Amino acid sequence: MRENGEKTSLSCNRCSAAWEKNGTTFCWSDPEAKLKAPGYCPSDREATMIEKSFHAYTGNDEDARLARVAAVVEGLCYQSMPGSDAVNARWTRVEDTIALIKLMGWKKIGIATCIGLLEESNRLCDILNAQGLEPFSVCCKAGRIDKLELGLTEENKVRPGTFEPACNPIAQAKMLNQVGTDMNLIVGLCVGHDMLFSKYSEAPASTLVAKDRVTGHNPVAVLYGQSFYYKRLQKQPVMPEARGENVAQR
Repeated sequence: MRENGEKTSLSCNRCSAAWEKNGTTFCWSDPEAKLKAPGYCPSDREATMIEKSFHAYTGNDEDARLARVAAVVEGLCYQSMPGSDAVNARWTRVEDTIALIKLMGWKKIGIATCIGLLEESNRLCDILNAQGLEPFSVCCKAGRIDKLELGLTEENKVRPGTFEPACNPIAQAKMLNQVGTDMNLIVGLCVGHDMLFSKYSEAPASTLVAKDRVTGHNPVAVLYGQSFYYKRLQKQPVMPEARGENVAQR
């Protein structure tokens, strides 16, 4: 709802068609061009809110500094091609992250890792150490408390009838808080667990690896495959039965 009570429709995804047709959108066009904004465009309809929000980046606090450094890193991620107006991306997400850390002057880096990505987290620690940083990692299953303690049943486990520890993202956050990390990285935490970790993390948190067990932790592959492999997502419900509904309502 807007301040005057009028309903808004946030649908910037629809501008993908405008980009495909014109190679640009209203928000990525010089104001001097005086292009007409789509009827649903927040650049026009939410101009006051956008301006007030942008004002937060012009101060001298940590939010403003982070916004400016992030913008600098965005620029460093690309390199121009001699003799052409084209630009190429040159940095991976890991390099982006390290550049941000360095420019912010951070040193202690927390890693909230899924137990299924310990090897990846170990390699990440090697890289951070090599870059002169100090990594601290905490596994999601630390404390080895059985899922039954959550009020779940054996059928809710991946392997019923076996010991299966629950994830504890709040503990992960609090342990890294105790260390006094400057920034925390999420490496493969489950959907929901990542939310709890971010909520309780005192340091700024960023996701380095978004868990996707099927695509090798590359969730966008599902979006690219909508015309064939993953078209089922537009044809059938993901949860056809109320599986787990009783647990969720407790």
